Parts: sequence; structure tokens; C-alpha cells
Amino acid sequence: MSKILLVDDEEMNRDMLARRLTRRGYEVIVAADGGEACALALSERPALILMDMRMPVLDGYEAVRRIREMSEVQGTPIIGLTAQAMAGDCEKVLDAGCNAYETKPIEFPRLLEKIESLLKENGAS
Repeated sequence: MSKILLVDDEEMNRDMLARRLTRRGYEVIVAADGGEACALALSERPALILMDMRMPVLDGYEAVRRIREMSEVQGTPIIGLTAQAMAGDCEKVLDAGCNAYETKPIEFPRLLEKIESLLKENGAS
């Protein structure tokens, strides 16, 4: 069972996504902001991170940059989640260090495909 770190400042989004992922057999840990995400990435060593890009305190862009600087977890696949779907947003998320991008509202089957693909590429299941 792969461990996924789910980072989102909106409790309803975290709860809904965590429940759906848990039903699919994933162990889900949650963080409400980028600072908490960085700490949990290091202490929990998740197989994959789902990162909301727009959060108060420490946004997803900066959190991803910091995680990519931590040698222990810098190779962890990260999927950036954002309600922003304007031209250039995908490139901005990928440039920050994410492996993939998913827009909100989340289309769960598509997100699940990305999760499974990245876990397989990274040698986790």
C-alpha cells in the first residue's frame, strides 16, 4: 500500500479526496499548508504528493521547491493541484518541480491514472 501526502488548505477538498484514495487502498496523510507539507514529506516519506498550489502561509510552488531541495525526498513524484486553468499555468506548475498537473474540480478517474502511472514509474505501487 503506497502512502500519499495530500496537501490542501480546504478541509472539504482534503476530506473528499482522502476518503476516495483510502477506498482505493492508499494510505493517506494530510497537510493543510506548505510548511506542514515539507515537514511531513521528510518525516513520513510518502510515495507520492498531491500538492494544492494556492494556499496561504506557504503556497504549493514554494513547498515543492523546498521539497525538491531535500535530498531524502527530492525524487518523490508530485502532482500539482490548482483551480487555475489559464494558459501558462501548467508550465508554471511543472517549472516549480511538479511531475504532473491536475485542475480542480478534480476529475478523480483521471487523477487516479496519473497517480498510478507516477507510482509505477517511481517503483512504488
